[in-house]
Amino acid sequence: MTTSEETALPVEYLTTARLGEKGQLTLPKAYRDAAALDTGAPITVLQVGSGLLLIPEDVRFRALCDQVAATFARHGKQAQEILETLPDARGRVFARHYPQLADREHTRPRRKRS
Repeated sequence: MTTSEETALPVEYLTTARLGEKGQLTLPKAYRDAAALDTGAPITVLQVGSGLLLIPEDVRFRALCDQVAATFARHGKQAQEILETLPDARGRVFARHYPQLADREHTRPRRKRS
């Protein structure tokens, strides 16, 4: 059986961007260069819970989306079921990349949001 650690996608902090006057974001140059993105390149924006996922658009991505949707449908999974797994997944990624901080999070009481 494959574990979540064996199939984990690389997660890397790149930068903090600021929203421009017209709602524009600037992607880091290193990323634009690595992904071969030029001015006007289409970027798919997916909303995942309260977050956004930005993915350079291409034919392979559309095919992947279709495959994912078909797999969810075949297994009777709804989007809400998948979204409910995200907090635990985020916690595992955080703990793997920042173990000292994750240990502190577990030892300190959580504040309630108002």
